[in-house]
Amino acid sequence: MRNIPLADVDPVARPIVAIGTDYSPGTLLDFHSHRRAQFLYDMTGLMEVDTDDGTWMVPPYSGVWLPAGKRHRVRMNGVSTRSLYIEPVAAPRPSPSCEVLVVSPLLHHLLLASANMPALYDESGRDGALAQLLLYELQLAPSLPLFAPLPRDPQLAGLCRDFLGQPHIRSLPEEWARQLHRSQRTFNRLFRQQTGMSFAVWRQQACLMAALPRLLSGSSVTRTALELGYDSPGAFSSMFRKVLGQSPTAFVRAATRQERLPKPGSQTGATKLTTR
Repeated sequence: MRNIPLADVDPVARPIVAIGTDYSPGTLLDFHSHRRAQFLYDMTGLMEVDTDDGTWMVPPYSGVWLPAGKRHRVRMNGVSTRSLYIEPVAAPRPSPSCEVLVVSPLLHHLLLASANMPALYDESGRDGALAQLLLYELQLAPSLPLFAPLPRDPQLAGLCRDFLGQPHIRSLPEEWARQLHRSQRTFNRLFRQQTGMSFAVWRQQACLMAALPRLLSGSSVTRTALELGYDSPGAFSSMFRKVLGQSPTAFVRAATRQERLPKPGSQTGATKLTTR
């Protein structure tokens, strides 16, 4: 099913409803929620997902897991997506929070095939087997640490939002503490209580989230590293590799290769996709 409203098929008595949707650059899906859990798979662009808990950055060929009833907003930058809407009782991931998930080559192909599933698919046939395999693969998918939780304290949340707009790895906790009229020790304790992580880890996450769209839009590793305040491209690359398991260059090369693959349905698509 392509480009149809979820409301038209949500009542269907099936554990999964699969919809493929194309978005124009700059599309903003304002805050909303779904009765079903959702796995939103980003195929050709970059997504930013905001919830009451924080912000997720979703690079190409990754997906975001949204628990049932989770209020969220999505910013699209020219993407083609596959969405799986899953009944809460069938949800394969127990986390009450959103997660950015790695999409394996197998899961990628399953998601492509899911767009051909009718809403009322035959549960005992091929589509039923496809639905079950999708649930298994979602359960096994590893998560990416691309999350910057927002604190509930209004003043601290304001500083965090400002930082997300202009992240810099050299931003110091004592500067934040001074702006909040707190001692550094009190600030460090407050920050961890409010976000669940230290200021240094949160700052690194925010810088990594800012780096991905820059790298994918063609900015060099050196320019990206220096803009984010790193002492050298090597220091930035070391952090990137530690968190994401590959160098910035390898990450961009893989994403670029995937984005240039033929669109689903082309005669050569199946052969070239296997090289991913």
